[in-house]
Amino acid sequence: MTGLEAWAVEHGAWGLFVVAFLAATILPFSSEVALGGALMAQVPLGQALVAACVGNSLACLLNYGLGALLHKRTKEKLEESWSGRRALDWSERFGAVALLGSWLPIIGDPLTIVAGVMRVPLGLFVVIVVPLRVLRYLLVAWPFMA
Repeated sequence: MTGLEAWAVEHGAWGLFVVAFLAATILPFSSEVALGGALMAQVPLGQALVAACVGNSLACLLNYGLGALLHKRTKEKLEESWSGRRALDWSERFGAVALLGSWLPIIGDPLTIVAGVMRVPLGLFVVIVVPLRVLRYLLVAWPFMA
């Protein structure tokens, strides 16, 4: 567990919210590990799930907004990285359907940025991305749901 993931465990649901938010940006750490650690540290299941889902989903909306607002600059930055180029390729090839991969490690977060760059309708973005983020956390929490 990295420093931020351990920090989430130490600070409970609020710490998990912050870590889940930051993990949906391009920072390289795992909110799933933080969720598992928080649950093992006895953070109540409901609080942990809400914190992780809301934090991560809000960060996806921030990614989308940055992509939309800083369209040209963001697209140039994405083209400089492997995952960014891959996300652009997927989005150009598949359109909004590429967002079905937004839950994936490495490429998922750049896909949320590219959705803003490509001007995917916000409602469609939310309907695709948020349930996938929730499902991912439910799968991580499944062993704790006894």
